[in-house]
Amino acid sequence: MADHDFIIPPDLARAARALTQVSYTLVARTADLEPADVRAYEQGHGTLDAEESHRLRAALEEFGAQFIAEDEQAGYGVRQKFNSVKAQRLETWEDEGGPAYEDDI
Repeated sequence: MADHDFIIPPDLARAARALTQVSYTLVARTADLEPADVRAYEQGHGTLDAEESHRLRAALEEFGAQFIAEDEQAGYGVRQKFNSVKAQRLETWEDEGGPAYEDDI
């Protein structure tokens, strides 16, 4: 979405989190927000200021959400950043070489 000042409405935040299949706790931690605040916001019971909304949006985008601006033909929305073919390739690349272990270096 081109407008980076766009405040994510609660329904779009909830849809983006569901689409990316990430828990509200993980999104909140990534956005440096309280999990209860994210949950309340998604349910329409809480508010976020502009800075908190920006951090929430950045966190959701980090998990693969791509926001779509409203235009003359349709309303705003959200979709996955990667199509299914790219997502499958990313998963394959991440799994290459077996499980990751901590280095002592």
